[in-house]
Amino acid sequence: MKKDDKASISLKKVISVSIILLLFMGISVLAVNSKVNNVKIILSNGYEMDVLTTKEKVSDILNDNHIILLPDEKVIPGLDSNISDNKTIRITTDDELTVKVTEAAVTSNDVTVEDLLAENYENIVEKLVVEETTIPYETETKDVSTGTNKKEVITQNGVDGISKTTYKVKYQNDVEISRTEISKETTKEPIKKIVEIRDNEVVSRDSTSRNTNTSKAKTAAASASANGNSLAAKVEGKTPSVVTLNASAYTASTCGKAAGSAGYGRTASGAYASAWCTVAAGKGYPMGTIIYIPYFANKPNGGWFVVQDRGGAISNNKLDIYMNTYNECINFGRRNLECYVYLP
Repeated sequence: MKKDDKASISLKKVISVSIILLLFMGISVLAVNSKVNNVKIILSNGYEMDVLTTKEKVSDILNDNHIILLPDEKVIPGLDSNISDNKTIRITTDDELTVKVTEAAVTSNDVTVEDLLAENYENIVEKLVVEETTIPYETETKDVSTGTNKKEVITQNGVDGISKTTYKVKYQNDVEISRTEISKETTKEPIKKIVEIRDNEVVSRDSTSRNTNTSKAKTAAASASANGNSLAAKVEGKTPSVVTLNASAYTASTCGKAAGSAGYGRTASGAYASAWCTVAAGKGYPMGTIIYIPYFANKPNGGWFVVQDRGGAISNNKLDIYMNTYNECINFGRRNLECYVYLP
């Protein structure tokens, strides 16, 4: 190889190395002059993202990250502003807070609106708050009286219900600044209070009153027997004892057995329960005891019942009346009733 060729190759190497050094120095200068910022962008739905950028202007940073403002959204600081010292860009739809902070900015000549917005947003906390509200019960009044001398009797006590409401609440420095209802549900239905207006009969315990009641019972038995009532026919002419019993109601589905299972609907006496006929009573009333209850005179069996069942909560001063449906039992509730008892 000639000396001229060797010199030419050496010169090319020197030129190449120089170009590489110049490019490296230029990139280094550019990196030094372009400051890289770690910026937090908080979207209006609460999502946060951290981005690295050399841009200072808010609109440029949003464009680089393909973020477009919706018509009802605002950005803090503004699009034409540079990012503030806290390196945070917040997109919001909260007009109320913006107005409050803007008003505060008017009162100070030392700070900008952007400074106040950035500072106040740092102190805002969102929480989900669940509140329970009482649902007052209603009162239903039924007039079952026939005379002019009346009285009110509560046959079912009212119980308030409960509703649960979930709110999204914003706090600024522990002070509530906004509240938005998210959901509402009723966790406990109210139970209405039922009041019956009845005839105000004065009950006397003297012998005259007892004789009158006994006479009424005998008359009712004779009338029912004449109309083909088999229970009344069994006690026609007999003298009953008159007692007041606390009555409730039950049906087959409330006895703890599934429909179709063995013993479903069968009473302690072995017979199948019959609506408006079967009652459960305490052991003081033997199986087969016939009871006439004037309150149910207009029911299918004319108010005549027979003791065919027992119950764990049934004592000698209580009576459980068998009905067809659960709703009938609930509507009846619990009440004190005058009963004419014919022991076997």
